[in-house]
Amino acid sequence: MSAAEGPLVVGVDTSTQSTKALVVDAATGQVVASGQAPHTVSSGAGRESDPRQWWDALCEALRQCGDAAREAAAVSIGGQQHGLVTLDARGEPVRPALLWNDVRSAPQARRLTEELGGAKFWADRTGSVPAASFTVTKWAWLAEHEPEAVRATKAVRLPHDYLTERLTGQGTTDRGDVSGTGWWASGTESYDTEILAHVGLDPALLPRVVRPGEVAGTVRDGHGLPFAKGTLVAPGTGDNAAAALGLGLRPGTPVMSLGTSGTVYAVSKRRPADPTGTVAGFADAHGDWLPLACTLNCTLAVDRVAALLGLDREAVEPSTGVTLLPYLDGERTPALPNASGLLHGLRHDTTGGQLLQAAYDGAVHSLLGALDLVLDEDADRSAPLLLIGGGARGTAWQETVRRLSGRPVQVPEARELVALGAAAQAAGLLTGEDPAAVARRWNTAAGPVLEAVQRDEATLARIAGVLSDAAPLLDRGTEIH
Repeated sequence: MSAAEGPLVVGVDTSTQSTKALVVDAATGQVVASGQAPHTVSSGAGRESDPRQWWDALCEALRQCGDAAREAAAVSIGGQQHGLVTLDARGEPVRPALLWNDVRSAPQARRLTEELGGAKFWADRTGSVPAASFTVTKWAWLAEHEPEAVRATKAVRLPHDYLTERLTGQGTTDRGDVSGTGWWASGTESYDTEILAHVGLDPALLPRVVRPGEVAGTVRDGHGLPFAKGTLVAPGTGDNAAAALGLGLRPGTPVMSLGTSGTVYAVSKRRPADPTGTVAGFADAHGDWLPLACTLNCTLAVDRVAALLGLDREAVEPSTGVTLLPYLDGERTPALPNASGLLHGLRHDTTGGQLLQAAYDGAVHSLLGALDLVLDEDADRSAPLLLIGGGARGTAWQETVRRLSGRPVQVPEARELVALGAAAQAAGLLTGEDPAAVARRWNTAAGPVLEAVQRDEATLARIAGVLSDAAPLLDRGTEIH
């Protein structure tokens, strides 16, 4: 046995580009073992992945965990949200999964919004206005462009659902992840039959929504993983809801996550419904709500700018009037799915380091613009902003967020918060605790606090002005088919 105080649990993060697994001591939160394996995403107009790669990556990540994984008493899967997984009668993928950052369904998003009562209808009904990232728009795109794939589909799943089902043999999801599909009514917490009928999706193809704290199933025979038959499997959830659990978030605490996508969110006791579509009214994984705004272009976009300039990502210089909107993959916040990157204010004396800083500024501006909409009226606007994700430990990211937000910034020392949140969910099955309380007991949010600096209002105003003036050009963009 491992030298652990309590039972061991496994938390998994199946993200856009890799799958990570942590074996965690449920008593202390100590990470006993870890593993990681990559998977591929297609390039070009679409963003697709073969779900079977996620399973292979999970197997490899758990293999790297060694004997500790065999001792686990419970497991939970946190995964990238919104992805459309279509399975045939044998449970095999009909086609590669359409991922969250595949924006080909932007026309379908606009059409669905118009056809079913407008933005307010969708916000009131599902908590969110459809965007190209949402699963319902991807299903509509598939029905229009690949009707033979739709006819062959006998089950529709999200990425975390797919892996959970391969563990248990049962089709399940949770309220956190299903709230990002666009076909789950947040007011009644049930599938919306009117929306499903409108897009031609039979509710029988969808998984059962498991309640918070409920066991989704147990590990079955013949899975090829190190778990014993009968190991408990938690409901799992979407990546942002898992990270919220991993931080042990209390209502009103703001979070900014810097990864392939950028997000800002906070736990709320109020069910959100923003008809502008800026804030997605997601559910969290333990009974509350998780209003969230997401950008498509964050760390990868800034790294791409650094690579084009031949610079290290930290080689920034103070910007002097140049503006760079790094919308390399279209953008969700603001809603410009056909946009590309835009550079304004270039001069003979502009340096590469200034251009790079402008890319950081453009990415952070988009996130901060949505933060006030995410927070409830009674939230403490002076509380430290929790900075997480792959970019959170970068000095350039930290300093840009401090300068443009004017808030203190706290950087949790714990890594892999999505996997830790999944582990906390698994631990909650064993102890009967709220998973967020488990994470608080593990002290996962602890980390240095960077003091607030004066907010750079001039840069914020300049970027807002360029964005406003260029919006018609950005919106016209180049249509993606």
